[in-house]
Amino acid sequence: MSKSEDQEILRLVQKDATKEKGFRLLVENHQERVYQLVRRMVIIHEDADDLTQNTFIKAFKYISKFEGQSSLFTWLYRIAVNESLTFLEKKKKRYFLSMDDHQEKMMNYLERGTLLSADVIQQKLQKALLTLPEKQRLVFHLKYQEDLGYQEISEVTGTSIGALKASYHHAVKKIKVILSEE
Repeated sequence: MSKSEDQEILRLVQKDATKEKGFRLLVENHQERVYQLVRRMVIIHEDADDLTQNTFIKAFKYISKFEGQSSLFTWLYRIAVNESLTFLEKKKKRYFLSMDDHQEKMMNYLERGTLLSADVIQQKLQKALLTLPEKQRLVFHLKYQEDLGYQEISEVTGTSIGALKASYHHAVKKIKVILSEE
């Protein structure tokens, strides 16, 4: 989405008469990518749907506070990342799940064939990703699967570029080891 499209959406949402139209454009332009990000983080479709909806509800609520220091895309991704990480943390605490139990539950979900793609290689990659700490999984997803640059990932995550490069490097090394073992 271009800067002019961002500006058009912002112009529309600032007026009561066109706020809904502007927000509808925002959702239409970004919903699929936000969903894909969230889905890769939480794995389960129903959870991803709920979190995508929560992301846009928060965006609607706080869009008047958007300062324009980043693109709307980056701002939405930051909301989606925060929603996903908060959700995963709450889920672990609510069910008193250890990280290993939570990962096992998500792997079982993957094995039941409810992936975005039934491709075996994709399934192996998803299983490998589940073994990573959440932050490394997020950085890997944003860099490798979303093809974002480190600067943009830094804006989304609020993490320094150096730390992101280290996280990505460690994630790639771990994934290579896991995939070579299978």
